[in-house]
Amino acid sequence: MGLTDLIASSLLQHHATSAQCIRFLDELLRNYPKHDLQVRFWDGQVWGAQSPRCTLILKYPGTLRRLCTDPSELSLGEAYIYDDVDIQGNIETVSELADHILAFGDTGVSDRLQLLRRFRELPNQNDGPLPEHRGRTLAGPLHSKKRDSQAVRYHYDLPPDFFALFLGSTMQYSSAYFCSWDEHDLEAAQKRKLDYICRKLRLTQGETLLDIGCGWGGLLTYAARHYGVRAVGITLSISQADAARERIRNAGLNQQCRVEVCDYRDLESDQLFDKIVSVGMFEHVGEKLLPDFFQMASRRLKTGGLFLNSGVSINAIKHRRGASFVDRYVFPDGDLVPISTALTAAEGAGFEVRDLENLREHYGLTLREWVRRLEEHAEQARRLTDDTTYRIWRLYMAGSAHRFLAGRLNSYHTLLLKGLPEDGLPLTRHGWYRD
Repeated sequence: MGLTDLIASSLLQHHATSAQCIRFLDELLRNYPKHDLQVRFWDGQVWGAQSPRCTLILKYPGTLRRLCTDPSELSLGEAYIYDDVDIQGNIETVSELADHILAFGDTGVSDRLQLLRRFRELPNQNDGPLPEHRGRTLAGPLHSKKRDSQAVRYHYDLPPDFFALFLGSTMQYSSAYFCSWDEHDLEAAQKRKLDYICRKLRLTQGETLLDIGCGWGGLLTYAARHYGVRAVGITLSISQADAARERIRNAGLNQQCRVEVCDYRDLESDQLFDKIVSVGMFEHVGEKLLPDFFQMASRRLKTGGLFLNSGVSINAIKHRRGASFVDRYVFPDGDLVPISTALTAAEGAGFEVRDLENLREHYGLTLREWVRRLEEHAEQARRLTDDTTYRIWRLYMAGSAHRFLAGRLNSYHTLLLKGLPEDGLPLTRHGWYRD
């Protein structure tokens, strides 16, 4: 056989294997309601939409078989971050596709295997490099102080400049507060959120405020500058604490604010605060320790004081169990619970629940803005970290946006009261809202 015949034979073989994959996808996704996805194979062949919202690129012949043999959130995520596949366009579309594939798997292993048997000629060779093991490697008992410190630093001790690429100048790593679905001014929406929290807490000049999990100090400095409070923030992240202290110095607020690297369980027992806030921290506490967390807050709060706890909760009905990409690569030991579990723990610590507001749509919109900004600064993100880290955060935030907007995750502001305030509380929410 001559060289020309060998090349022709090789091309025919490649086209045959991608053609087999195309027939498999026709069967696998015949009930998929979306028509905005395209799959591009290693040999240039395509399946799906001609004008796609998103293109999924399978780089190696064996990728499709591996993904469908044992599909999970973890295996699908690892295929992307280790460059087995690439994703062009709107990455949130992939979460919709993953939901469909995982739901197909929920119908039973036998159904999935029967489909694979009908397409047993699918290529199984893998030309891609085997990835080095990444992800969390934490030591110590679950939610011990030492292990919690490791988990927080794994997530937050990336360069602050990396977070600034998508969070913006406010450095708010929590849901913004939008006025409309088509608002795209993230900076304004985040400042609106900060003010909203301060008004819910009824902060006034000279009060003391404790911020549990203070991040990069944005809420501390906002409350001190605009409401005249004296604020203390705690975090387990040395990198965050350093950045927060710099923010405080630059704002000229050293006399009003300070930040400590401290576990919430190690706060000084004789220090009481007028108000307490915690934004995006109690997800790290662990379900078994939630009673201790709320009891700690009660002990640190003056009678009549308010505690605003803001955090993510799962929708217990729609929560999918199984291997978690986010737990392995993003939030080690994160423990999301239904809001009813958190409220039970808060009431058990003696708090009265004064208000509960779900901001899940706001968080979905916030995450979409973060993804857009990260993608715009992709090369900078890779220079500050690496390509795998960029892919992890792009996928994690896009998937989270989908989960919030699909109703599987919620983001609650829970306003809690200790005892009875001397002057009572307003009878309406009217004072919270401004044009």
